[in-house]
Amino acid sequence: MKRSVFLLLGLVALAFKGFSQTSPENLGRRGGFLSKMEFGLTAGGNASNFTNANFPTDPLPGFQGGLTVAYKFTENFIVQEEFLYTMQGAKVKGGLLGTRDVKLSYAAIPILLKYRTSSGFFVEAGPQAGFKIKEDIGGVTDAKFFKKIDFGMIGGIGYKSNIGLGIDARYVYGLQKVQEIPSTVLGDFKNNSIQASIFYVF
Repeated sequence: MKRSVFLLLGLVALAFKGFSQTSPENLGRRGGFLSKMEFGLTAGGNASNFTNANFPTDPLPGFQGGLTVAYKFTENFIVQEEFLYTMQGAKVKGGLLGTRDVKLSYAAIPILLKYRTSSGFFVEAGPQAGFKIKEDIGGVTDAKFFKKIDFGMIGGIGYKSNIGLGIDARYVYGLQKVQEIPSTVLGDFKNNSIQASIFYVF
């Protein structure tokens, strides 16, 4: 978990370093700061599940969406920060938690390094921090069973067209256990999800 925090902070520092190297008088010029920025909207669906759980689960369908902002260091290399609402969790099928849907809502902030070709195809990777907004364990919303902060790593591919419309597919791998109290009975289970989104860049 500490490595993911340091990586997240390092990428933020890298982005701010790039921003600080642009003088105010160049903001509106061709090739200046604003010309290197991309702002966008994204929304899509996901299938999430728990790994390392000592109880049976099935994938839980959910959704995510929010805002994106990116800085183009070059036409190919980009750092992108996102501000998302995302739902994770799993369909639990037995054990101490019983048979119920576990829905975990997060405010997620991925910071991604992207390599995008001139044709619009790209690959991306980076850390994500998630801040729990709500947990719902089969209709029970005040249990406080899960941690307030979650960390993960993202890897994905996608395509952006010349008009700014694009598609994105990602895998989010959880780096830490999500339950508040360790349990050898339940296992140190983590969030994982597959996501597919449509986005538009202004």
